[in-house]
Amino acid sequence: MSLRKAFRSRKFSKSFRELKLSDEDQARGGNRRVVRDSDCADSSSSPSSSSWSDMLPELLGEIIRRVEASEDKWPHRKNVVACACVCKRWRDITKEIARSPSYSGKITFPSCLKQPGPRDFPHQCLIKRNKKTSTFYLYLALTSSFTDKGKFLLAARRYRHGTNYEYIISLDADDISQGSNAYVGKLSSDFLGTNFTIYDSQPPHSGAKPASSRSTRRFASKQISPQVPAGNFEVGQVSYKFNLLKSRGPRRMICPLICPPSDETAIGKPLDNLKLKKTASTSSGYTFLRNKAPRWHDQLQCWCLNFHGRVTVASVKNFQLVAAVDPSQPGGKGDEETALQFGKVGDDTFTMDYRQPLSAFQAFAICLTSFGTKLACE
Repeated sequence: MSLRKAFRSRKFSKSFRELKLSDEDQARGGNRRVVRDSDCADSSSSPSSSSWSDMLPELLGEIIRRVEASEDKWPHRKNVVACACVCKRWRDITKEIARSPSYSGKITFPSCLKQPGPRDFPHQCLIKRNKKTSTFYLYLALTSSFTDKGKFLLAARRYRHGTNYEYIISLDADDISQGSNAYVGKLSSDFLGTNFTIYDSQPPHSGAKPASSRSTRRFASKQISPQVPAGNFEVGQVSYKFNLLKSRGPRRMICPLICPPSDETAIGKPLDNLKLKKTASTSSGYTFLRNKAPRWHDQLQCWCLNFHGRVTVASVKNFQLVAAVDPSQPGGKGDEETALQFGKVGDDTFTMDYRQPLSAFQAFAICLTSFGTKLACE
């Protein structure tokens, strides 16, 4: 027994010495690596060395300007976002060059979803519905095909809250909750599902107060910036008119909204720092939209609206919202402009085309009100 113990002791001491030597070698090698890394850091920080952040402002601006002009659609549009992610200097110049969607018609940063759409042409989007999970996904259409998914923009999920429903809207398709950093707003309905209130996670203008009711508070919310209060701020309503006589025709709706101004200075700012001024469209700060009245087609025996090929399936959910143009404004003719149109193209696929004065967030919230049965309005 003593010989066996002695053999085990010598074997253990040998293995311990080998382990100790290997640890010392690794430590010496790690020190050498640290020295080499520090040498590289010192050399890169020297004035004689060249780096991306030390480029001339004229050259840097020309590079970003060419990237912004050439990459006009997704997925190539991500190169503009990549330029803004290089460093703070690149980000500031990219924000100066990348124009707002109302002028350029391009969606680049998440803040573009809270800014008005283009002036002369609509943004064409698709909404995909998942009935099993009561989830809705908004995509920016990249082609004319209705089967292509496109660029993901927003996601919403329907929750039952007491006697009414709520739609939580998020930037993250996998994290749809009010406590998420990706939370951008919500839509709340009444008992009958005919009146809806749109809430924004950020104040629509300076001095706006969040909703004080218990149902509109954000529990366990992760406030991104202490300068912007986290909460739910009412930015609009959607009301469907009752159809007590059961007359034939589509749903009738009216939408008073606080629309964001077409201000280029807001482009590129994160959602937590985006502060919008109160719109001056009316004295009360609200823009009123209503559904466009369809016409009765005698041959087809149905109500018809011209969706310009963007709607292929007849449905009571299909609608167009218009706002009367002020004749006193330059170029105003007093006609009606379609600010939003929504229609069905498949079992769970819908088109959503919006333009000024609506933002993608507001247009998506309005379209969500069309889902669900409204017996009192049909």
